[in-house]
Amino acid sequence: MHGFPDGPKVLVTRLDETLLITVSGDTDADDADDFAAVWEAAHETGPTLTAVDLSAVRFADSMLLNALLEARSRHRAAGRPMVLLGPLPPGVHRLLSLSGVLEHFTIVENGPTQAG
Repeated sequence: MHGFPDGPKVLVTRLDETLLITVSGDTDADDADDFAAVWEAAHETGPTLTAVDLSAVRFADSMLLNALLEARSRHRAAGRPMVLLGPLPPGVHRLLSLSGVLEHFTIVENGPTQAG
């Protein structure tokens, strides 16, 4: 085992004007409501920047893809930036790449130190 909890873990941290969303473990359709609540909180709190750390995600499917696309759309409509913190795990990178949406996300390498 990799030392991650079973199932996904979503941690939301406010760092000044940055909302850091850290996701770890496995993500699938059962987690859609949890992610919807996180994006709603991000939308309501209106941070200057939302940074999503996916570096500890072990498994991702279309639920995570849909959640990220929904969040990106909401952030763009509100005029607020959203970045993915890299490096992305191979499975997440492959999911975004094969779906043809990788280039639609801003990826900040080396995690939170460069995002804030």
